[in-house]
Amino acid sequence: MQAYERYGPALVRKAERLLCNHDDALDLVQSLFADLWNQGEREPALGYLYRCVTNRCLNVLRDRRNRERLLALQEPALRGPARIRCDDRVLGLDLLVKLLAALDATSQEILVSRYVDELDQAEIAALVGLSRKSVGKRLDKIHQLVRALAGEASEPRAVSGGAP
Repeated sequence: MQAYERYGPALVRKAERLLCNHDDALDLVQSLFADLWNQGEREPALGYLYRCVTNRCLNVLRDRRNRERLLALQEPALRGPARIRCDDRVLGLDLLVKLLAALDATSQEILVSRYVDELDQAEIAALVGLSRKSVGKRLDKIHQLVRALAGEASEPRAVSGGAP
């Protein structure tokens, strides 16, 4: 299948960013193309493939046993450099898993599209079939949830008025 040769490496990189495991990412992409082959799909569009990989990665992360295994492997002291930033918050694997558990499927896809795939609001709107304004509102809700899960109050902090 030419689509695997053309798009496979990019899809594996995307899956690896989400799953933090190259072997799992490779298995996921290969199983996607095997399923497409069995269904008779010969030349799927890149957008469709990205969406399929995103959904399959989210399913893996939602799986409770995998979540526990992944979190056990990711000791806080060994987590390494930051991967994804939402405002000034780093979305590590544990925070990402908590976010996925608290969001609906469309918001999950928006989260991944924005902070993993680095798409802008217009591109995300076209991908998920919502207006750009609706995507912006969902991103605002995601930001509030990140602040809440990270332990920061969603209210603005009081600024001291003292002169330097």
